[in-house]
Amino acid sequence: MKSGRITREPVNLGRGWKGFDFGAAFGRPVRIVNDAGMQALGSHRGPSELFLGLGTGLGAALVIDGIVQSLEIAHLPYRRGKTYEDLLGMRGRAELGTKAWRKVVHRTVVDLRRAFQVEEVVLGGGNVRLLKKLPPHTRRGDNANAFTGGFRLWQEPQRKGRWRNGG
Repeated sequence: MKSGRITREPVNLGRGWKGFDFGAAFGRPVRIVNDAGMQALGSHRGPSELFLGLGTGLGAALVIDGIVQSLEIAHLPYRRGKTYEDLLGMRGRAELGTKAWRKVVHRTVVDLRRAFQVEEVVLGGGNVRLLKKLPPHTRRGDNANAFTGGFRLWQEPQRKGRWRNGG
């Protein structure tokens, strides 16, 4: 994403997104953000947070001082030829079993929090319900927060940079 326009075709969706003029198609102003970005912005409470959506795949977004940046960490190599999505998404849970999957999620959340230097991690998505215990500095999100995130994209800034899409 650059300047509010999609610059690459999404990995898990069909073709036709790149370069599409949504504003012209809808005849209205638009702001483009993915589902992880909307949930991240809707969940945002503090100065810096990483959102991880544990669902079919892995969604991720970073929010710092109200500026949201969607991330594509899902397709980065993890280990043994697997990606983060392969292990943290639905395929990983099916392959590892829920108990081992929970351990991988816990370890990865701790590692990613350190790597992104955020104060808190928010875990959302359908599979977050399967986590009995959360890593330190982590809280559960809710899919309903995506609505709040969508509204926040259109709010006037409360201070410089507040509630903007960083893409």
